[in-house]
Amino acid sequence: MQLARVIGDVVSTLKDPGLRNHKLMVLQPIAPDRTPAGRTLVAVDAVGAGVGEHVFFVRGREASFPFLPDEPPTDACIIGIVDHWSLE
Repeated sequence: MQLARVIGDVVSTLKDPGLRNHKLMVLQPIAPDRTPAGRTLVAVDAVGAGVGEHVFFVRGREASFPFLPDEPPTDACIIGIVDHWSLE
């Protein structure tokens, strides 16, 4: 899992049928100290995240697991909204 900040959403009227009814969000991966850590990406949202929220996401085949038995064609999925974290 990785941390990210949701920086936008994606609207697509034509897409693979497996992505219908799924919200697409633009993510900026971040380091634990909240600094940007990598390139932005688009992820399917499984939890109802909104722009400005911190989330955690997975990449790869596991990205479709929250939707089983369906398997949308995705390689990134938001699987949680972060309420708080601290570094010690």
